[in-house]
Amino acid sequence: MLKKVLLIEDDPVLRASIEQTLTLVDLEPIPTNGFTQARRWVRSNFRGVILSDIRMPDRDGFEVLQFAQSKDADLPVILLTGHSDVPTAMRAVRDGAYEYLEKPCDPRRLVDVLTRALEHRTVVLETRAMREELE
Repeated sequence: MLKKVLLIEDDPVLRASIEQTLTLVDLEPIPTNGFTQARRWVRSNFRGVILSDIRMPDRDGFEVLQFAQSKDADLPVILLTGHSDVPTAMRAVRDGAYEYLEKPCDPRRLVDVLTRALEHRTVVLETRAMREELE
C-alpha cells in the first residue's frame, strides 16, 4: 500500500501535529504550508493522497482540489476545515473531494480516512500500470 500524504496546512502547529500523527502510524507525510509549496508534488503519477486545509492565505482547498483533478481525476483529496458549515460540506462533495473532515479531527478517524484513500489510490495506480502493460 502507498503511504505518502501531501499535507497542505498553513497553521504550523496543526501541521506539525498532523505530521506526527501520520508518522506514528507509519504513513509518510509531505508537509507544506500552502498551495504554492505543494503544487510541485501534484501530478498524475503521485503515489499518495492529498490532505488539504480549506482556508489558507495563498489559495483555498477548493483550488487545491480543482488543480489536483486537472492533473489526475482519480487523485484523492481530503479537505479539512475548522469552519464547517453545510454549504461548504455540500460543495466539497459536489466538487469531488474524497472526504470532508472538521477540525479538530479525531486522529483515528483521520488515519482511517487516509488509509482508505491510500488503498483506493493504490488500486488506481496498479490498474493503470496493468492497462499500460497490456497495451
